Amino acid sequence: MRGRPVKPMLLSALLSLAGCAYSATPPMLTPVMQPEPGGATAVPTPTATSPIAATAPVTILVSVDGFRPDYLDRGVTPRLSALASGGVSASMEPSFPSKTFPNHWTIVTGLYPDHHGITANKMDDPARPDETFTMASDEPYWWSAAEPIWVTAEKAGIRTATMFWPGSNVAWGGMRAQNWPNDITGGVRPEDWQQFNQAVTGDQRVDAVIDWLRRPAATRPRFVTLYFDTVDTAGHRYGPAAPETTHAVAGVDAEIGRLVDGLATLGQPANLVIVADHGMAATSTARTVALDTVADPADYRIEEAGPYAGLYPVAGHEAAFAKAILGTHPHMTCWRKDAIPARFHYGTNPRIPPYFCLADDGWTIAATAPKKAETGGQHGYDNHAANMRALFIAHGPAFATDKRLPTFENVDVAPLLRDLLRLPADTRLDGSDAPFRGILKDR
Repeated sequence: MRGRPVKPMLLSALLSLAGCAYSATPPMLTPVMQPEPGGATAVPTPTATSPIAATAPVTILVSVDGFRPDYLDRGVTPRLSALASGGVSASMEPSFPSKTFPNHWTIVTGLYPDHHGITANKMDDPARPDETFTMASDEPYWWSAAEPIWVTAEKAGIRTATMFWPGSNVAWGGMRAQNWPNDITGGVRPEDWQQFNQAVTGDQRVDAVIDWLRRPAATRPRFVTLYFDTVDTAGHRYGPAAPETTHAVAGVDAEIGRLVDGLATLGQPANLVIVADHGMAATSTARTVALDTVADPADYRIEEAGPYAGLYPVAGHEAAFAKAILGTHPHMTCWRKDAIPARFHYGTNPRIPPYFCLADDGWTIAATAPKKAETGGQHGYDNHAANMRALFIAHGPAFATDKRLPTFENVDVAPLLRDLLRLPADTRLDGSDAPFRGILKDR
């Protein structure tokens, strides 16, 4: 499936060729280096390209869930490392909480979770006491507080396509009927989108993107998302340092190479923005805070537990619970939501539980002490922690080369995407394009 990795110099040549697609004469043959049987030195093989007319670069936003920036140091990422050295890279800071759905929504809205409303992977809303949001929820109500970049683009006449992204299957701004079959009226989706299914392979995901870009100009998307979950899955199961996680990192690197090669074959120039939503910390059941040893379980209800816990007091038990839970405990600190430290930008949204506890890095909060010893990985910790940092690579005709940026917050990605798509700036966002003003070629 992966073959021999393309060397950095060849990769640059391929992408330079892709950037030449502005020529009025469509490319006919592109020499692509192919490995010979037995691992011999690669030789040029003519490969036919699709006759795509001259076109502006497509913007492709790629998420590799749970990819820490230091995974690039493991010697298994030739394609990602080449993109980083030929473009712009950084260690990006996630928003709090450093969880999957809140951060994916931040990346495409430019707002902190406290402001865009996806405050956790699991949450309740006082306005809908009979419902609970989970990662399977596509009811527009939960998502419609903040407009994602594909909706902004579609409204501006820019065709979009999403090969998975949390929330991209939602009819944003629509309304779901209460009775079966729960029809949705109104709302905006990407022109093309896929419902997430973990069984869809990386090859299939990449090939879907390439197939979209083979279309005639009238139906070819100008903004595309692509999502990979395997690195996060391995990190949870085995821990960030495990060889299984390194293997998953190598696998995603090969998929990125497949994407780059497919773009070069098409002669399709592209601005790639490759991100992660968060990092990963090593965990062990030996490092567990059992809530029932801190407060009486009769006094509270747990909404979500793990690296942090969201807690609701039982009616009539508020004083007893507050006395027991608030403050600093061994390996855990608890606050009322309005007292969560300001640096987290978290605590005003009604979907955040009234009490919130955060574990020390690598510790886990659970209802009771675990009965079985296990190790693995988790995220959701302090977003300023080094092992919660996320990958950022940008490469393409819009970007300078061989640039390393200081750490920035992921609320700044959406303003960058707006620049790439020529959408007007939005001063209502929490982020800005300030970190990128020195590395965009025409800015």
